[in-house]
Amino acid sequence: MNKDICPICGVDKGEGTTSFTVDFHSGVAAVRDVPATICGQCGEEWLSDETTKNLKKLPLRLRSRIRKF
Repeated sequence: MNKDICPICGVDKGEGTTSFTVDFHSGVAAVRDVPATICGQCGEEWLSDETTKNLKKLPLRLRSRIRKF
């Protein structure tokens, strides 16, 4: 399977950015301009392993900062 072709609709994928949100139950944090691969037709988005790893750390970082206030 070609990695540059969307497995959902068969159209070319390209580099772009997306938004990512984290729900803390007491509020929501949004991260804009997250690098992603995006389908040009259906809009499906894929994040790299490195980006996903960094985003998984975000809730812990934010919780520790919120507690300091």
